[in-house]
Amino acid sequence: MPDHIHGKGAAICLTAAFFFERLEEEGIKTHYRGLVEGDEVKQLSELKSPQSCMEIELLRVLKPGTRENTYDYSIYTEERCNFLIPLEIIYRNSLPEGSSVFKRLNEGVLSLEDLGLSEKPYPGQVLERPLLDVSTKLEASDRYLSWHEAMRIAGLTEGEVEEVKRITLLINEIITREAGRAGLVNEDGKVEFGFDERRDLMVVDAVGTLDECRFTYEGMPVSKEIVRMFYRNTTWYREVEEAKKESKVGWKGLVKDEPPALPHALKNYISLLYKAYCNEVTRRGWFEEAPSVREILEELKEVFPS
Repeated sequence: MPDHIHGKGAAICLTAAFFFERLEEEGIKTHYRGLVEGDEVKQLSELKSPQSCMEIELLRVLKPGTRENTYDYSIYTEERCNFLIPLEIIYRNSLPEGSSVFKRLNEGVLSLEDLGLSEKPYPGQVLERPLLDVSTKLEASDRYLSWHEAMRIAGLTEGEVEEVKRITLLINEIITREAGRAGLVNEDGKVEFGFDERRDLMVVDAVGTLDECRFTYEGMPVSKEIVRMFYRNTTWYREVEEAKKESKVGWKGLVKDEPPALPHALKNYISLLYKAYCNEVTRRGWFEEAPSVREILEELKEVFPS
């Protein structure tokens, strides 16, 4: 994307640190070491000002090869430790408008049985229990998988898959609780994992941020879904969708258009939203210029009613 969102990096960094520290309190291993301020690595409560640098445990990223327009994951049967698991684990508490579930149901690649539902869902439906989904992480486009295929390509055992599911559900509960204190509904989100040098699972990347989760506030989106909504109405997005139909691996080379810049006003609101969410979830006023999430969304609704 062509735009730099002011303050977004620091807001995400602080929010991710907040949730990593919550996970560690629950006994969930993560790659988080702390936040860097000056030449010191600190916990969130020790910071004097917002920071955008986090120190983490490093893992190898083993990219799958390609062969005849398909991906080759054989490297994951050869390597055992110290790498990023090439999957994204998605939890779904509801099915808000824009959820990929509706598109996949319409395309016939997902069934009601897969969702544990007896009737076709509707936008905004709250699920009786969280649904866990899984997709690829290191391909040109994320590709949804069955749990059997996910286990096969990543070289996981049945026990490891069950542990990934257990931890993801616990993370979902933590995010739901903490975001709820700010009046936000945790609709869905993603979690990523890796193996350390002993092949113990650890949570990596980031959790609980507006880039990893889809939140709503009184039905209004509070996440990067706002940016997606803008881009879905562009010719660039339509060209991307057509390119993906031609090639799942090399679609980027088929796209000639460039993504347009965001309108200045929308970019400013998005910046404030990331800052406000960070302030409210961490319960600390890191960004004094940011009003409340509610105030931002009310103004955004007036300026961009669609």
